[in-house]
Amino acid sequence: MTGDAVRYELPTAEDTRALGHRLGTQLRRGDLVVLTGDLGAGKTTFTQGLAEGLGVRGPITSPTFVIARVHPSTIGGPDLVHVDAYRLSGGAELDDLDLDASLEESVTVVEWGEGLAEILTADRLEVVLERSGSDAADDQQRRAVLQGRGPRWADVVPGQDVP
Repeated sequence: MTGDAVRYELPTAEDTRALGHRLGTQLRRGDLVVLTGDLGAGKTTFTQGLAEGLGVRGPITSPTFVIARVHPSTIGGPDLVHVDAYRLSGGAELDDLDLDASLEESVTVVEWGEGLAEILTADRLEVVLERSGSDAADDQQRRAVLQGRGPRWADVVPGQDVP
């Protein structure tokens, strides 16, 4: 089962963060979010908002060099495991991170996870972030496409209120 893809136009970085925040309030223990997009498309900004919605301790920065970072909940909810798979060469290296040990108890976000993180669970939310416009600082609008995979996301419209 798969939910319908939902598209969002995100004129500002704050809109990207706000969408992440709304999604963060919907997430629960065991959820996997796979983020894909070009460099500078807003993956970390989106994750910052998501972390705010989850109520975890920050600051949220790209874990490029540490590969994975755990942000404990400050409100009794799930912790956030924030992974950057950019430097990983394959599924074996992702498996070496032992993410499945915390997967059921945490919310796991994997930046650059397309083609790697799917081995963790069939239930996941895939988020594709794209830049629309030129590289000029004043023209950095973004677009997000959210697609749920598996039974968990069958009746949930990501980023909107849960029915």
